[in-house]
Amino acid sequence: MTALDDAALSALDTRLRAAADADAFSGVVRIERDGHPLFERAYGVASRRWGVPVRTSTRFDVASVTKLFTAVAVLQQVGEGRLGLDDRIHDHVDLAGTTIPRGVTVRHLLTHTSGIADDADEEAGESYEALWVDRPSYSVTRTADFLPGFVHKEPNFPPGEGCRYCNVGFVLAGLALEKVAGTTYREYVREHVFARAGMDRSGFFRMDEAEPDVAEGWEPVHEGPDDEGPVTGWRQNIYSYPPVGSPDGGAHVTARDLARFWSAVRGGELLPPDLTRAFLTPQVKHDDGDTDETDDKDAEGVERAASVHYGFGLEFELLADGSVRSAYKEGINTGSSAMLRHYPDAGGPIPDGLPPAGAPGVTVVVVSNGEAGAWGPVRQIDALVRG
Repeated sequence: MTALDDAALSALDTRLRAAADADAFSGVVRIERDGHPLFERAYGVASRRWGVPVRTSTRFDVASVTKLFTAVAVLQQVGEGRLGLDDRIHDHVDLAGTTIPRGVTVRHLLTHTSGIADDADEEAGESYEALWVDRPSYSVTRTADFLPGFVHKEPNFPPGEGCRYCNVGFVLAGLALEKVAGTTYREYVREHVFARAGMDRSGFFRMDEAEPDVAEGWEPVHEGPDDEGPVTGWRQNIYSYPPVGSPDGGAHVTARDLARFWSAVRGGELLPPDLTRAFLTPQVKHDDGDTDETDDKDAEGVERAASVHYGFGLEFELLADGSVRSAYKEGINTGSSAMLRHYPDAGGPIPDGLPPAGAPGVTVVVVSNGEAGAWGPVRQIDALVRG
């Protein structure tokens, strides 16, 4: 399956160091084979202001990868009988007087099929940063603080009758979690996800507090109106979104901790067997993958994905025979980007999902403190894995 030998990894390291020297990448890359580390390197700077280098122990904001932790936390409560996947969200969260449809369920929220409108609908070209023009981002620190930003917007479609990525669906799922667990979202995830998975370096760290070994998020400032001219400076992301993470994004993890999470959830350490299987199984079709291409193979001769499916937080590339080419979750925000991706050696057909922990496969983690930083390494590693 893979060309991840010593020579290939050495060449990858050379390219990533060149990218870091050119200010095109700052972050950590970790690659595991069958749960054993093959490669872990740090590149670039964690703080542009002070020139602090990134270390493999540096914590990064992983943006929407946080949704995986939320999904596991909610499924834990399903396993304990406090929540049901087909429970209506109105039965757990007071949404009277809002436009949130009565038929929206927890399952809809976790699979992006609720139809509710996002606070910033990026598919429609809305800017997330524009949310904070009239409302200070620092005023949003509790999960419930997000509600005014979306609960009165018109839904995109009736619940269960479409599929559209929705950040705030995970906010509502997080509110339901808080209600039934009797604690805050962040405290619950720290105790029941991070601690149980051995993610001892991970947490939810505020931008306005001095937390050691946390990468600062920076974005380039370009000359010209369309952000396409030469880079003239750098802008920190402290005004781009709320100061502390929430159910839809903003957890801080190391690359190693993210790999530990993946190993723990696949190994059944976080969920009972039936819900572990559900978490690792595609649930709904999102789009047709690469099928708009005229050839069923890409330039490297690798079979294109026939479709992309959403799971409970995860996303899956499926081949034409229904097997899983890869399972992944990416995150992107101003000043941060991240990818967790797993390539099974033999993807199982629906509904079996991914093979269990211990089955042959490659896991890739890339974390970066730049919005576009992770994608260059992700593409390079993808070419190696499938080579």
